[in-house]
Amino acid sequence: MGSTAKRWKRFTPLFLLMIPGLAYLIVNNYLPMFGMIIAFKDVNFSKGILGSDWIGFKNFEYLFKTADAYIITRNTILYNGAFIVINTIGAVSLAILLNEIRKKFFQRFYQSIVILPHLISMVIVSYLVYAMLSSETGLINKSILPLLGVDPIAWYSNKEYWPYILTIVNIWKGIGFLSVVYLASIISIDPEYYEAATIDGASKWHQIRSITFPLITPVITMMTLLAIGRIFHSDFGLFYQVPMDSGVLSETTNVIDTYVYRALMNLGDIGMSSAAGVYQSVVGFVLVILSNYAVRKFSKDNALF
Repeated sequence: MGSTAKRWKRFTPLFLLMIPGLAYLIVNNYLPMFGMIIAFKDVNFSKGILGSDWIGFKNFEYLFKTADAYIITRNTILYNGAFIVINTIGAVSLAILLNEIRKKFFQRFYQSIVILPHLISMVIVSYLVYAMLSSETGLINKSILPLLGVDPIAWYSNKEYWPYILTIVNIWKGIGFLSVVYLASIISIDPEYYEAATIDGASKWHQIRSITFPLITPVITMMTLLAIGRIFHSDFGLFYQVPMDSGVLSETTNVIDTYVYRALMNLGDIGMSSAAGVYQSVVGFVLVILSNYAVRKFSKDNALF
């Protein structure tokens, strides 16, 4: 009994430090889950959420019966799938390059440069993109295309360019943060592995392939599984603000999140938007479980749980 009291006394400061984080987690992440019932109700504010009538899965019908259901689902999955693959490959490559910089000053300088876009608001990013693509004053139309002998392009009226534009913007904004995560895992690798490989005559490429990749595979797997869990969620700012909410581009820029927002603004039905959120979360949860199960089949050590 005395040892238990001593243990509690020893770890009391750590428990106290844990309280603010747990409180934030509960208030910000768990209490809002109560709002899931909105997805199954015809919300009437005069009756309140609990007093509103239950309508089952009727709020989910608009996501699947609308003519745009295939387009928004296709766009959401294909964009996020491409983002996961490209950002992972690019971030790992960038992390390896950053790790090769030996001078601490330059290493920290370049880390700051690559992570800076991640800290910029998507509203600002949308205007930076507009400054590049504007038909009248854009840098590309006014300075770059004339040098190449190409006529100006109405970027905000031609949907075929936007899968590439959105992908480039997403890479520019997100790859830096992800690369810093992978860089941290690379730095934690014991230098003795590389020293032994160098003595054995292994080239830099062989060291990367035989030491770096295998040892950071658990981190890559974890980050990929977390990204798969949000494959039905999209960066609202990227798909709504960057294309400037152009209706002409909706076939290639409309995803579940932007569709729900427009439906909420036009219909004012929070039950429908809540249903979309529940749908995205449930599908993401199932995908994480299935992906983690597949990973466990090949390597239990690399599985998330």
